[in-house]
Amino acid sequence: MANVEIYTWNTCPFCRRAKQLLDRKGVRYTEYAIDGDETARDAMVARGTNGRRSVPQIFINDQHIGGSDDLYSLERNGKLDKLLNQMKVR
Repeated sequence: MANVEIYTWNTCPFCRRAKQLLDRKGVRYTEYAIDGDETARDAMVARGTNGRRSVPQIFINDQHIGGSDDLYSLERNGKLDKLLNQMKVR
């Protein structure tokens, strides 16, 4: 399985939506709840490809996927399962 990481805020409805999709698919993920932690948010932004400061931000095998809408778009286009089934290459 892929290594999935998601940066969230506890009160974010888009974060809950993204996690619900991952949960429905039985995906194990690492969640970083960064509520009010600007240092952690800066680290998240530095990892991303487009400077997004919004949450959630999702990474699959260190590839920046984007936010909840991006995750659902991958699902609609039949591309999410392929990403989730790739093993992380070290």
